[in-house]
Amino acid sequence: MSDQVKETDKTVFAMLAEYDNPAKLMKAAKLVNRAGYTKFDAHSPFPIHGMDGAMGLKESKLGWIVLSHALVGFSGGLALQVWASSIAYPINIGGRPFANIPAYVPVTFELTILLSAFAAVFGMFFLNNLPKLHNSLFNSENFSRVTDDKFFICIETEDGMFSEEETQKFLEGTGASHIEKVYE
Repeated sequence: MSDQVKETDKTVFAMLAEYDNPAKLMKAAKLVNRAGYTKFDAHSPFPIHGMDGAMGLKESKLGWIVLSHALVGFSGGLALQVWASSIAYPINIGGRPFANIPAYVPVTFELTILLSAFAAVFGMFFLNNLPKLHNSLFNSENFSRVTDDKFFICIETEDGMFSEEETQKFLEGTGASHIEKVYE
């Protein structure tokens, strides 16, 4: 008896199409987006200008997350210092006002930067669904060339429009040099 699992017993994760250059990848990404696929990704060995637009990606929410945390850091730092010096421990030193705003600038600035940095890092992790310890694309031998000289589009089976036969025919029409099923 063979120890290998039959191909029909495996679960298909995605359809992976390989392209020879960035221009073909860009054209294919536009076609995939226009066709209505939503669960797809483009992979290349370097960033390609305009790929976000070709894929129909929306603007990132990360900027708003960072801004909101910066405002919390600013207002929290200022409020804490005003409360401490004016309400909790009011000490009149040399006739200075209890709420001495210029003295609060360094702490307020630092808390603004600190919370912004935390929001940027953890927001990025959250929005990118990280940490992801394994991706089924790594099961493909061809996909290892994405860091060298090949370009790929991956359409996942979770996409509402995915059908093995139809998706494969569609990807063939985009000019892919090689198409394969990726198993989980």
